[in-house]
Amino acid sequence: MAPKKGKASPPAPAPEPAVDPDAPPPPEPVPPVTVIYCEVCTYPPEYCEFGASLTKCKDWLKEEHSDLFDKYYSDEALQTKVGTLSLEAQAKLEKDMAKKEVKAEAKADAALKKKMASQIIIKRIERNKRKHITSVFGLEAFGIDLKKASKQFSSKFATGSSVTKNPQGLEEIVVSGDVSDEILEMIENEVGVLKGIPADNVELVEEKKKKGGD
Repeated sequence: MAPKKGKASPPAPAPEPAVDPDAPPPPEPVPPVTVIYCEVCTYPPEYCEFGASLTKCKDWLKEEHSDLFDKYYSDEALQTKVGTLSLEAQAKLEKDMAKKEVKAEAKADAALKKKMASQIIIKRIERNKRKHITSVFGLEAFGIDLKKASKQFSSKFATGSSVTKNPQGLEEIVVSGDVSDEILEMIENEVGVLKGIPADNVELVEEKKKKGGD
């Protein structure tokens, strides 16, 4: 008979590492740094001066984070910052900054006027056998993403919708079916991505199929 095998002995525990009583304590974990960004120029507050809207930035910072305003843009902070500049250099710095702000505001005003003068054309187009499609042109002038708007129309009406180029080579959205009134209502109610479009800037147009011989 084969001899009975005895139970294996459990492995010996690993020795604990020696602790040096004179070793320095482990470093404390470093908490994450919270960074604040200006809602006007999107820069950190200490860099607002490199943007184009410092006056508005300072107004926002004083209202929302008065401690940071005092740190970077109070009279004492500015005096410390430009104290080494000559009076002539300080005057030139202030003049250049004022020009930069005026130029940026003029550019923003021009962009807003162009936007408000833009027209969105919703066209109901007749096809064969009393079928229709609806085209929507001009949404991009109001910052609307055409692909997202097209996807929204497709989901809303359960039909085909795509971004294509019109005969003038400009992009528009073409939706299968007569949904012109519904799209106008979506714009007026600012549904989904269709936000910030004045109703007065939207025009409904109907394009009928030409009869043969005309």
